[in-house]
Amino acid sequence: MDYVKGNKEAWEEAFDNRSENWCSDVLTRYRSERLPFIEPALADELLKLDLTGKIVGQFCCNNGRELLSIMKLGAGKGIGFDIAENQIQCANEFARVLGVNCEFIAANILEIDERYADAFDLIFMTVGTLCWFHDLNLFFGKASRCLKSNGSLIINEAHPVTNMLGLPGEDGFDESKPQRIMHTYLEKTWEENDGMWYMTGKLYESKTFTSFTHPFSSIVNGIAGNGLCIRLLQEYEVDICSGMFSALNNTGIPLSYVLRADKL
Repeated sequence: MDYVKGNKEAWEEAFDNRSENWCSDVLTRYRSERLPFIEPALADELLKLDLTGKIVGQFCCNNGRELLSIMKLGAGKGIGFDIAENQIQCANEFARVLGVNCEFIAANILEIDERYADAFDLIFMTVGTLCWFHDLNLFFGKASRCLKSNGSLIINEAHPVTNMLGLPGEDGFDESKPQRIMHTYLEKTWEENDGMWYMTGKLYESKTFTSFTHPFSSIVNGIAGNGLCIRLLQEYEVDICSGMFSALNNTGIPLSYVLRADKL
């Protein structure tokens, strides 16, 4: 899995080049808002759960802001995993300053060790998680292994339909027709070297980011094939990709979703 090592280096480079204002408000928003950094659709589902004293995990936790926010619902402990060591260091510092019982661990999700087997009451994932894994069967197998019996998996992600859409600056993109299909819906590998715009606010010649698009069939089959029972799927006409598809909000095109599955 050479792409994992490459992505680690690219993400760490991006974080080192983050804009001055990126996530500068984490501490302030945590202290002043109920569930900062959590999309409303995800918040609605989380509020249906009783997380009091529960163990909550996040795969691809970035700098920890979302897991820290969810801890405000009364969870006993949070554990976040991400491949970028510098982001994990930042997350642990946020947890220390805020006095929140969270631990953040630098790890390849697919290699999370056995001490976390049957450890979590809830594992959640947010936008920009699934695209970094080539084999979703392996990915959801790891999630299932880490969940307790009757534990829940909740995903709030970009809708697979967005994989077909173009983006401003992309060859062939027409700003007057942002809904035009430009790419295949099926599996595709992407290699990009122009940085991570949402974090840095600039284009730069970066180390290689390798990502993968997945149709809903790969997501559903990966979940169902690993002992997880889908309980809910809600689709939304709202972009959660840092404004990449905001021109298409509420136009009838599915742009995001929330999925819940429980471990049998």
